[in-house]
Amino acid sequence: MGIMRIPLYQIDAFTSRLFAGNPAAVCPLEEWIDEAVLQYIAAENNLSETAFFVRKGQRYELRWFTPTVEVDLCGHATLASAFVILNYIDTSRDSVAFDTRSGELIVRREGERL
Repeated sequence: MGIMRIPLYQIDAFTSRLFAGNPAAVCPLEEWIDEAVLQYIAAENNLSETAFFVRKGQRYELRWFTPTVEVDLCGHATLASAFVILNYIDTSRDSVAFDTRSGELIVRREGERL
């Protein structure tokens, strides 16, 4: 396997303080990569969840992995993913819609909170 460069953010959800809250890794992708690689990345991160997302038009496809398996839903990693999109990737937006295995999830910005 060649060198693969994937951005990685570690976001602490449910807090405004460093080293508090519930940490999740967030990896924006240009396109989906092999599921085994996603699982290896999540295992290497060794956090309760690593979220991966791919932009599809104005929406995002979102998936969550623990160090050992893909899961159907993860609230704090969804909020962490929305934080990355709204604060680093597309700062002009006030909300983001995700398509997931559990259906549509929408996160809205309300002042400093999501």
